[in-house]
Amino acid sequence: MSTRLIGPALHLIGRPKVSGREHIPRCGPVIVAANHLAVLDSFYLTLAARRQITFLAKGEYFDKGGIVGGFQRWFFSAMGQIPVDRRGGSHASPALTAATRIVEQGGAWGIHPEGTRSPDGRLYRGRTGAVRVALETGTPIVPVAITGTRPDLSTPWWRRRVTVEILEPLDLTPYRSDGAAGARAATDALMLELAARTGQEYVGAYAKEWETPNDRPEAA
Repeated sequence: MSTRLIGPALHLIGRPKVSGREHIPRCGPVIVAANHLAVLDSFYLTLAARRQITFLAKGEYFDKGGIVGGFQRWFFSAMGQIPVDRRGGSHASPALTAATRIVEQGGAWGIHPEGTRSPDGRLYRGRTGAVRVALETGTPIVPVAITGTRPDLSTPWWRRRVTVEILEPLDLTPYRSDGAAGARAATDALMLELAARTGQEYVGAYAKEWETPNDRPEAA
């Protein structure tokens, strides 16, 4: 199962405009890191890359029972996605081990460093997993700026357009000797570059799905 099955629908819904495809190699290891506005982001990203990309899916997608839960497990497994504990830190170690295996085997690992969809359209602080794997394995990490996927009831769907801007690989050279601090600094640089390209307001705190405008980090 791949985006080839839903590619026509993606083109119809979003009329995607893609630039920078040359920055994602057609084969060999690569980490693709994008902002996250909607569920469709990963599908448009795979469509733009023109190669199979494996993502870390929320562990909750694999935990639900019943018919719906069974379908979700089948769907995400068929898409080659890996369940991940979203609490971060040491809880994510099994998923990062699996991600490391993907790139060491020459695959493409896709990740949304924010860890969840933006609750309000702003860009939130990234988690360091992607950069940590890149630093440990020497795999290039390619930032991707996506716009136009967030639902907008004020604009008819036929007037919306998804843009996928694939940027040059992030230069990790300045961060290689600084350990955890280097991974944090490189991740911050990655997110600021995405914010500059998407035009999203940057928030220096982690996003949470339950956030509402009154629950925003700076509201406390």
